[in-house]
Amino acid sequence: MHDSLSIVAQLLLLLPFVLACFMYMIGVIYSARRQRRWSILRTCSWSAGCMLAGIAVAGPLAVLAQHSFFFHMLGHLLVGMLAPLLMVLGAPLTLLLRALPVYYARRVSWLLRSRPFSLFTDPAFATVLNIGGLWILYTTGFYEAMHQSLLLHIFIHLHVFIAGYLFTASMVYIDPTPHRAGYRYRASILLAALAGHAILAKYLYANPPAQVSTSEAEAGSMLMYYGGDFIDAVLIFLVCLHWFKAARPHSQQAGHPITQLDQ
Repeated sequence: MHDSLSIVAQLLLLLPFVLACFMYMIGVIYSARRQRRWSILRTCSWSAGCMLAGIAVAGPLAVLAQHSFFFHMLGHLLVGMLAPLLMVLGAPLTLLLRALPVYYARRVSWLLRSRPFSLFTDPAFATVLNIGGLWILYTTGFYEAMHQSLLLHIFIHLHVFIAGYLFTASMVYIDPTPHRAGYRYRASILLAALAGHAILAKYLYANPPAQVSTSEAEAGSMLMYYGGDFIDAVLIFLVCLHWFKAARPHSQQAGHPITQLDQ
């Protein structure tokens, strides 16, 4: 991609995360005005997620990713896995419902209960969107083409983030989720997704994408495999923690420190 196009792509990709961080802070201020203090940990988590996503799509790492599969994969882990996890833990929908006036909060609640929203938050659909998208990206000509096309470059990076966010949000219910899937269903889909991600990493180790050297493919694939495992371990812990809490008798949940973390 031409350098000028690369700068345009970086700015266009950075803008949504800057706006997301700004809007979140506005929500925190409005929530405080309603005498409802917001968790500093959730604020830090959302801010860190926005910052990591911004680092992945703009700046030195984004430039290196244009020429190195290893740094491209590092950007993938940040924008597609770690940033979505941190931003989901920021509970943006909960903050939005707190900050909005009652009338608009009810409209948002109606939207959350709608059928289209239930589709996007279904673990199986989110997994196909997330892991399926990665298989298409790396096993077809899309990876090579996105370095030549500004629009495709932007579309693929936004897709990786959005699909990663929907996947994480469909597994760990931090925000209000009217269409909740069962724990066994989520756990089985999560295991299938982890397997799909790991198998893709091994496939890329032996079958480099077009215009990627063998050494670059091996380094990038190993980063995808082990880096993905680390982030997935956090996701598995959170799913198991929520499952453990849900399985306990209600009388034991009241007043327990673990339960109070999500309140």
